[in-house]
Amino acid sequence: MTATITAQDAFQAAYENRYTWDENFPGYRAHLTIAQGDERYQGDVEVKADYSVEVTGFEDETVKESVYNQLRDIVTHRKQGNFEKSHGKNQFSFGETDPTGAIEIEVKGDAMGSNYKIRGTEICQVSRVMGPMAFTINTEESLDTGKGYISVKYHAIFRNPKNNELKGKRNFQETYTELEGYYLPSQQTVEAINPGGETTTTDFTFTDLELLGE
Repeated sequence: MTATITAQDAFQAAYENRYTWDENFPGYRAHLTIAQGDERYQGDVEVKADYSVEVTGFEDETVKESVYNQLRDIVTHRKQGNFEKSHGKNQFSFGETDPTGAIEIEVKGDAMGSNYKIRGTEICQVSRVMGPMAFTINTEESLDTGKGYISVKYHAIFRNPKNNELKGKRNFQETYTELEGYYLPSQQTVEAINPGGETTTTDFTFTDLELLGE
């Protein structure tokens, strides 16, 4: 008799297939160059073993804060998570399968109204409401590290959750470098599209990548 895979089993398998840094992660530092049109900014970033973030060298405080938030997002996705702690109280059910073969995972009990799609053992869509903003992130390409997958090409759509008004779009393209067994971001291009169709492209280039010592 063939065992039936539940929606929770399928989602948990995809959740635990995400690439994360292990418990021995030492932290790393890098030099960061930001290019947006004719503007250039440079500074240094550091993610410590406890996942705290430090940003130095950027004179523009707005840029510095933006870099800090970006690094916090990186840490959030690379930090190991516990499925039971994050999703143990939620209820999962299968929804429809779209033309690409992705299956909807509907969630009850999530405070942010999260729903997902999975394709095989990868989460390929996340839909969520955070305060005054609803967003949907769709993964187009991923990197198989052999220790889990990393989304490297994806786009996000932001809307007003009350009236579904479009607030903006973001297209992301990322490159990772393997350093002593750890995959670290080396390039990110973000194309921001406002509701009027105007586009701003920002390139983040991380160089001199170095793991932190003891």
